[in-house]
Amino acid sequence: MTDTPPKPDKVRVPAEDLRAFSAELLEKGGLSPEHARTTADVFVWASLRGVDSHGVGRVTAYLELLAKGVANARPRIQVESSTPATAVLDADRAPGPVALTMAAEEAVRRARETGIASVGVRQTVHTGAIGYYVSKIAEQGLVGLGFVAGMPNMGYTGVKGAAVATSPLAVAVPARDHAPLLLDMATATIALGRIRQARASGTPLPEGAAATEDGTPTTDPEKAVMPLPLGGAKGSGMSLAFELLTSVLVGAPILAAFHSDDPKGRKHRQNALLIALAPAAFGDPGTFTADADATLGTLKGLPVADGADGVYYPGERSAGLAALRAAQGVPVAPKVWRELTESAAKFGVTPPEPAPDM
Repeated sequence: MTDTPPKPDKVRVPAEDLRAFSAELLEKGGLSPEHARTTADVFVWASLRGVDSHGVGRVTAYLELLAKGVANARPRIQVESSTPATAVLDADRAPGPVALTMAAEEAVRRARETGIASVGVRQTVHTGAIGYYVSKIAEQGLVGLGFVAGMPNMGYTGVKGAAVATSPLAVAVPARDHAPLLLDMATATIALGRIRQARASGTPLPEGAAATEDGTPTTDPEKAVMPLPLGGAKGSGMSLAFELLTSVLVGAPILAAFHSDDPKGRKHRQNALLIALAPAAFGDPGTFTADADATLGTLKGLPVADGADGVYYPGERSAGLAALRAAQGVPVAPKVWRELTESAAKFGVTPPEPAPDM
């Protein structure tokens, strides 16, 4: 019996250095300095919170999207509006972090005047961690909601093969003393990345989490090609609803085009809808945040179940992790660091020095 070789240690990089490094790479890839900083901020935010699937590992993937012209490095983004409380942002294939950050700012600006505002995003490319954008809304003291629809890559109850997307939703609610509640979830049981990780490690997948190409459930990672919807018909129904609330609403259907005979229907794209609610429109905003605090505090004060290490609300642990990583540095997986440094060598960019061991 041979010993299993130890896994290489993660590289720990100061958050600001990692943000500047990522932005410089994205700028070399074609983005404007402003758009590169915005996109890098979304990635580092996810890495700080432990959402590595949408963290700095996405930098090289975006460089590829830009190089292939899938993402538009110099988009002509336009905001179309017919009422004070609604708008559609035509992204012109801008990277998702660029388009949705602008949409969040637009939603906040309008909601301050109207009490509630919704901004649809048409024709963007991979939105990144949707929780970032609703968190930005919550930072302004407003409630943020977000929905995204993308390319079909998940099963649908009763359908043979991939039918709908693993479309996410996110909700952020500000509080007075607690970190904001942040619910950020996909409509799939597991992420596609989890299937790839299981395949690499040879680990069986959970029952009912993934399926073969024809939609047959399987726990074999070698046979699994797509996730199954969370809660069966509930998850697939939510995904379909999000397609209607985003893509169809902004006049850029994805699902119908994907399943048509038109090859252009399979061109990568995503659509989104962000909503901002101003507590001041419903009553005293100070009372709202105080009551939100009381609600979260009450939940955390409930009896802890046997075997549980505490009671947590959505977003609480990731906020704590973000504070820790901001102080100690962001851990970057060896494979991701290698890809980043290889891109840096290609562009003549100097990588940051890793943080000293704690």
